[in-house]
Amino acid sequence: MRIVQGIADSRNPLSLATKVRLKRFGFFIQLLQRIPRPVSILDVGGTQEFWERMGFTNEPNIRITLLNLITPKVTRHNFRAIEGDATKMSCFAPGEFEVVFSNSVIEHVGEQKRQAKMAQEIARVGKRYFIQTPNYYFPIEPHFLFPAFQWLPLSLRVLLIQYFDLGWFNKTPDKEKAQALVGSIQLLKRAELLALFPGASIYKERIFGLVKSFVVYKGW
Repeated sequence: MRIVQGIADSRNPLSLATKVRLKRFGFFIQLLQRIPRPVSILDVGGTQEFWERMGFTNEPNIRITLLNLITPKVTRHNFRAIEGDATKMSCFAPGEFEVVFSNSVIEHVGEQKRQAKMAQEIARVGKRYFIQTPNYYFPIEPHFLFPAFQWLPLSLRVLLIQYFDLGWFNKTPDKEKAQALVGSIQLLKRAELLALFPGASIYKERIFGLVKSFVVYKGW
């Protein structure tokens, strides 16, 4: 499991996950270069640390707002942090941001209705967007780092996390807590993602020829 974590750990600059993420971010930069400066970006669920790892913190004409359930720490002048819910961004006006960016968040907000609400809010507050989420059909579940975990019956997934440390999570013996943990992650299929973001284009992020995640983007 530690080997798998080493491969999947995006905090490690040498990991496969980091290399894949940098390639994806390179595509984002290509799109971003089309927009006149200054640019305002809303990162839904993001952190300053992420942008630092992407080498993107010394951009004087780019302002980045971070929205999280718990206010993230910011130390740079072109960042600001706001506590809020991705499914209810009433603190922002329609079209307030040039770009809405989100990385591996929409699968965490809950059931399909909440995912749809997040998608609607993204389309409302942003003139364009770039939203990434893991592929339901990729054989290694990216949070629990267990082969085919997302395809197993719910009862078996709960049992596994009750008795084993899996991926980024410690074992959770309490059944109700284990059920809540497993149920808190709802991976999306390509068709489901496009239904949430009608009219969007899709970018496929691949590892060893397999689609690891999708990016939906629109307005560029």
